Amino acid sequence: MRERLYKCGCGAGRRAFMIGAACAAVLGAVPPRAGAAASSPRPADEGFMRLALEEAKKGDFPFGAIIVRDGKIAARGRNLGIKTNDPTAHGEMVAIRHFVAKHPAAGLKGATIYTTGEPCPMCMSAILWCGFGRVVYAASIEELATRIGQIMVTSERVANAASFETIEITGGVLAGEALALFK
Repeated sequence: MRERLYKCGCGAGRRAFMIGAACAAVLGAVPPRAGAAASSPRPADEGFMRLALEEAKKGDFPFGAIIVRDGKIAARGRNLGIKTNDPTAHGEMVAIRHFVAKHPAAGLKGATIYTTGEPCPMCMSAILWCGFGRVVYAASIEELATRIGQIMVTSERVANAASFETIEITGGVLAGEALALFK
């Protein structure tokens, strides 16, 4: 089948095949791999999530993120998509950029990121590429979709498509408070 796609004459070359294969993996056409491990909330989660909620209140859209390393805040971020004219400036992406502006990217390996909304596929992919050990979110993609448009791909689904990394995912920490930020 692959051989046929490369030579089909319809303009679908190797690049188109690879893009299609990557999309199929994310959307579930390829069996998931063990990339996500669900975990229960920990005692410190609520406190760090409250800090992420404070960041969210200052954002262009109510999304905030906190990166925690060894029990200490290493970086903060909030959605700045409008202010910076950058549609990729989600809270998680801004927090990662703030971290790497001051520290080597390798310092993210094993860190925890707290985010007020379940990471979108772009953010979750970045989280995986950075090697975070854990992601903790408040409102799920499904819950957020009741307030704003969402790409309906869960962080677990993205993580399961990444055979190179394992990450703990904890959802629902202060979800009601995160959803209340949407007016």
